[in-house]
Amino acid sequence: MAIDKEKLEKKIGEALGLEMAAQKAVEELSSRGLLPNERVVKYKLEGMRKQANNHQTKLEDLISKLSKSDALDTSKIQELADETEQKATKIMETYLGEDPDSQEALEFLCLAEGGEVTHYEVLNEMTKDIKDKQMNTKINSILEEEQKHLLLCTQLAKKNAIALSS
Repeated sequence: MAIDKEKLEKKIGEALGLEMAAQKAVEELSSRGLLPNERVVKYKLEGMRKQANNHQTKLEDLISKLSKSDALDTSKIQELADETEQKATKIMETYLGEDPDSQEALEFLCLAEGGEVTHYEVLNEMTKDIKDKQMNTKINSILEEEQKHLLLCTQLAKKNAIALSS
């Protein structure tokens, strides 16, 4: 089955944009004091932000490689990534509203991580027929880390909710 290059460019661009937005979201929520003020939580979320940066680098490397072997349009992918990052930032601002608290911040991170997991699940499926098996290995490894991020955010949100209700 032939791969639709436009759809692949779009999905890769969206995944890249979500990685960029994830880093920005953790930084923004942290700087606004919206994340729980526990050292362990901050450490885990900072680790998640660093992994998002690593995912961004992995994707950029893949894009570079695929632009040579599969003639993908890197400028189009970057444009889609920038657009996705802007959309995700706007979604965060809308979701958090005027007077957000730590619970809303953590639940937003759950929402964002769920979006990333979904995009990587789809991207993983779309790239199964690509000759370069390294791409599938990298996408799978990012997907596994994103699933862990979603689990972490969900656990933090549940723990925070319990602490707020006590």
